Amino acid sequence: MSEIALVYVLYGTRPAAEAAARTMVNRRLAACANVFAQGESLYHWNGALEAASEVAVLFKTAPARRDALTAALERDHAYDLPAILSWTATTTPDYAAWVARETAGQA
Repeated sequence: MSEIALVYVLYGTRPAAEAAARTMVNRRLAACANVFAQGESLYHWNGALEAASEVAVLFKTAPARRDALTAALERDHAYDLPAILSWTATTTPDYAAWVARETAGQA
């Protein structure tokens, strides 16, 4: 088995989520991005309990590209404090090799 990096980010709208997914894949910072259905987030912000509809995106990238992807997502995000979470995942050698190939070039 081999490893890839997964990066999870929430967006306020589906168009914003889709735009981020396209941008990061086109920049070769991510090999793939899964845009999920809208869901509800509950959190405290500025002393109040907030509820917001958000759209999650799961980016798949090479471990060596995780920091560049995270930095680009943070820089481009509309939120003041975007939730950008990442972890390492084990996958098949062939899939990991595809992810590495897709993220090797900078567009």
